Amino acid sequence: MKFLITGGAGYIGSTVASALEDEGHTPIILDSLVTGRVEFTKDRIFYQADIADASALERVFADHPDIEACLHCAALIVVPESVEQPYLYYRENVAKSLELFMILHRMGCDKVVFSSSAAIYAPVAGGFMVTEESPLDPNCPYARTKYMMEMVLRDFCQAYGMKGIALRYFNPIGADPKMRSGVHIKNPSHVLGKLVETALGINPEFHITGTEYETRDGTGIRDYIHIWDLARAHVTGLTDFDAVFERAGNPSENYLVINLGTGLGVTVRELVTAFEKVYGQTINKREMPPRLGDVPGAYANADIALRLLGWKADLPIEQGIADALKWGELRQQILHWD
Repeated sequence: MKFLITGGAGYIGSTVASALEDEGHTPIILDSLVTGRVEFTKDRIFYQADIADASALERVFADHPDIEACLHCAALIVVPESVEQPYLYYRENVAKSLELFMILHRMGCDKVVFSSSAAIYAPVAGGFMVTEESPLDPNCPYARTKYMMEMVLRDFCQAYGMKGIALRYFNPIGADPKMRSGVHIKNPSHVLGKLVETALGINPEFHITGTEYETRDGTGIRDYIHIWDLARAHVTGLTDFDAVFERAGNPSENYLVINLGTGLGVTVRELVTAFEKVYGQTINKREMPPRLGDVPGAYANADIALRLLGWKADLPIEQGIADALKWGELRQQILHWD
């Protein structure tokens, strides 16, 4: 089967493309390459275009009328940048997704899997585990764009007969185990990318940002999920799309929300300890104030993913760290920055 992946030259989209290929399916990549990498499109069907470019999407569907569904991964994702440049984030993430969903509907592609985020959840009183029914309160422009994109898709599903599955990610780590892709941002802002850069000597020290949260050791708590586990969930969501809705009882709103996480909360300090164990030596580190837009964090209740997708995370955090380190050493040979 063929599946359209917007943002398919990015970290998550490219890994899902590899997982689809491994299962015998054909990913169709649409990416503007504003942040995506052309190296991740090698030997794949690729269209370089903006997600709101109607003529480009018409060309995609004219060439591939047998596309079964769309995975929408394209988005800007850096939290501090979103605080500094909200207009950019609302334009690229929300306004262009609005156009994309309408174009997809017009092209007859009414099945959409959406790359959402656990960042839209409100802080949890008395704990950090969230279910799909937990209150929502996105606290930065990036998170608010994900929330708005979900609301747009939900409304489209109700009004136009589309069907949508919003997959709320927690914290992807690692790389494709076959090293076909991994973190591609030259200067990654996420925690494991910073740890790898410190280990490789690119950064002089790792900053533990935020040490006074009400967690067991004061640092933020996250649900770190291996990118390959995440990709497997997408493959099931795309290839078993109708069956997923049947298992959910075919809700009248034509819209499902599914958390993707390990169900385990790991603090930043615990992640650093695990990293040093896998790496085999300690790294330079310093405690710092939280960054703009940072939150204490959360981890997933993934029961619905097990029930609807038949999926659970299998790969341990140590595997994610090991794959991230291996990718960190190899990516200079794979990615070519100006």
